[in-house]
Amino acid sequence: QVQLVESGGGLVQPGGSLRLSCAASGNIFGIYAVGWYRQATGNERDFVAGMTTGGTTTYTDSVKGRFTISRDIAKNTMYLQMNSLKPEDTAVYYCNTHPWIPDFWGQGTQVIVSS
Repeated sequence: QVQLVESGGGLVQPGGSLRLSCAASGNIFGIYAVGWYRQATGNERDFVAGMTTGGTTTYTDSVKGRFTISRDIAKNTMYLQMNSLKPEDTAVYYCNTHPWIPDFWGQGTQVIVSS
């Protein structure tokens, strides 16, 4: 059973930056495409950014140019660098495969963008 643990969230002012991390219990990056998702209060969980096993990245339109997904295969860890944060980026952020596997959801990490 793969376990994914997100970290790095917090409170940041608009225009600020955060880097989220997702530590995997095993090497999933050579097997699965992976992604970051977010869920704002009262909303569904939405796709934010993804990376194929070959390293090709995709982003939802609202974060293009601001967020960057990356991975360190040796560390079994993926990252989401978030720059120029906006209040509408406030959400709980999760990592998973892409498309997601229900059993792989972790607890997420809260990001709050507010002045």
